Amino acid sequence: MPQPKSLNLPFDPIERAAESWRVHFGPSSAMAAVTSIMRAHQILLSQLDSLLKPYDLTFARYEALVLLTFSRTGALPLSKIGERLMVHPTSVTNTVDRLERSGFVTRLPNPRDGRGVLAEITEAGRRTVGRATADLMAAEFGMDMYGEAELTAMFGQLRTLRVAAGDFAVSGMRQDEEHGGLL
Repeated sequence: MPQPKSLNLPFDPIERAAESWRVHFGPSSAMAAVTSIMRAHQILLSQLDSLLKPYDLTFARYEALVLLTFSRTGALPLSKIGERLMVHPTSVTNTVDRLERSGFVTRLPNPRDGRGVLAEITEAGRRTVGRATADLMAAEFGMDMYGEAELTAMFGQLRTLRVAAGDFAVSGMRQDEEHGGLL
């Protein structure tokens, strides 16, 4: 798997920042956790985008193609894509523009809404998402240093943050359902 440029520092800069934070401001656990998550995001995005570059994809465009692949008809309104991917409408427009230029999607008028637009995955898009998915799966999405139990626990811990942010409701769900049946 492609690795981002190694920093090769003789110390953990986030741990060092946390120590300084404690001295100057007080408890640093939340700051250290957030900073670690942000750095992990940078690392993973760099790795995944490197894997997807040969397919003329970024991870954001890959996610949109996968979403279209999962849809019943292979087409979704742009508003639904934004909602499902939890991104701003402008980001969806830019993503679909790039996918369309690459020949992976086409835009169609929405038959249910005269003003709306659908993005529909093309055969080239289906082939590309299939090959790209095989590469991502082989690389375990950059998470091969973790075991299944660690990944499941990580998902659950981060899900708590997403629930608190209001991404989705969990009322009335059993604990195992709440975690997507992963626990």
